[in-house]
Amino acid sequence: MKLIVNIPAYNEEQIVGQTIARIRESFSAEFYVAGLGKTITEKLIQVVDDGSQDKTAQVSRDAGADIIVSYKPNRRLAYSFKRAVESALENGADFMVNIDADGQFDSQDIPLLLTPILEGNFDMVIANRFGKVAAKDIPWIRSFLNQVAARMVGFFLNCKTEDLTCGFRAHSRETLLRLNLTNVSFTYTQETIIDAVGKNLKLKWVPVKVTYFADRDPKITKSIVKFVSNGFKIILKAVRDVRPMKFFGLPGLALVGASFLVFCLFLVQYFQTFQITTYRNYLFLSAALLFIGSQLVIFALIADMIKTNRNLTEEQMYLLKKDRLKK
Repeated sequence: MKLIVNIPAYNEEQIVGQTIARIRESFSAEFYVAGLGKTITEKLIQVVDDGSQDKTAQVSRDAGADIIVSYKPNRRLAYSFKRAVESALENGADFMVNIDADGQFDSQDIPLLLTPILEGNFDMVIANRFGKVAAKDIPWIRSFLNQVAARMVGFFLNCKTEDLTCGFRAHSRETLLRLNLTNVSFTYTQETIIDAVGKNLKLKWVPVKVTYFADRDPKITKSIVKFVSNGFKIILKAVRDVRPMKFFGLPGLALVGASFLVFCLFLVQYFQTFQITTYRNYLFLSAALLFIGSQLVIFALIADMIKTNRNLTEEQMYLLKKDRLKK
């Protein structure tokens, strides 16, 4: 079987060579010799150069990267991941591990992510920066926002999610074939988790060690406000597509219930005085809530039909992709 470790990189000439060397060194671990990883007979390193303006591609090549995907201009992380998946599948990968170029994750932890997949229990394993081992020097605002978003998404998906934005993760070939990115202008981390859950793929979070560097120039989170705004839009759209009945139906039913309560309140007042005019605002509010709630319930039914059609289309895409990329 073949493992491809993918490194998305943008202007990383200073560090990407060291990261490649550490990954190459990690391939000699006992896991690949006598552990579950011994079934992995081919281990490759892939670098996706996302329109870098420096010598990232050349440094990667000199450092021994086996596959280099390079393009111009910079297209952001989601597009980079899309190209990484396409390249990994075309090169016959049975597993793809995605790891950051900046060295904040320890490549010796790759076996921790691969083990649940090799055991056949899970399809996608994500590193958890907020587990037993606390991330070193992580900005508190990033930690707080990530955990709030994880709980919110977990509620809608009815699935416990622990770390939505970590890019250190492992995928089986089946997962790579089934994932479909609709957003390719920002980041992929939240959408792929939601998409995977929606397709009933089995996900697992594994605690890992991670270190944040104080002098590190952030590529995605230069503006926390913009990051939250973009991330929220991605999550909103993804949850809407995966759980439409819950997304539209729950608020709709809540409003219909509130309409009934307001109407009951009107009746209580009316039967005391038998006057409508004094309490007509209750009637107006009840009618408004009923109208809006009913509309949301209708939206939920329509969106659920669209989801069914989307599932059929994606199944056809999966079969075509699987046939085209048959190993």
